[in-house]
Amino acid sequence: MVVMKGSKEWVTVKVKDIIPVNKGMAVFLQAGKKLFVIQVDIGMGIAMGMSLMGKKNERPLTHDLMGSLFLGFGIEMTHCVIVDMREETYIARLNLLQNNELGKKMVELDARPSDCLVLAIMHQKPIYILPELLEVLDDVRPLYEELKNPRDEDKD
Repeated sequence: MVVMKGSKEWVTVKVKDIIPVNKGMAVFLQAGKKLFVIQVDIGMGIAMGMSLMGKKNERPLTHDLMGSLFLGFGIEMTHCVIVDMREETYIARLNLLQNNELGKKMVELDARPSDCLVLAIMHQKPIYILPELLEVLDDVRPLYEELKNPRDEDKD
């Protein structure tokens, strides 16, 4: 789904799956017909998985604390956008809205995509990617299928 935000077109992203891999977790993201992957550390992967299942940790994690701060200061996360990739590192923007007695304030923050993803999942907010970035990303569906359905000789 393509969404217009002002003069920009963004493509909606959905978390398809989170799979443990050698050095953390592979977060498979579906955007239109393309599947792409973001590698995150194991803690982030677990936090995303718990949020997707609607479960909370016994003690608050960093993202839970951020959510409490948002609530306490009347801040709402509106959405996040994956905007670039530099040297195999994704770049994202976290968009916040504060509405109080002084008025309305919108803020866009530079953030790690993994942080954006956890917060978007927790707060049930949209995740987007710029179409020009999506266009240059490889479709990793074969990798996803291989990880989901390993061949018998790989199981040894």
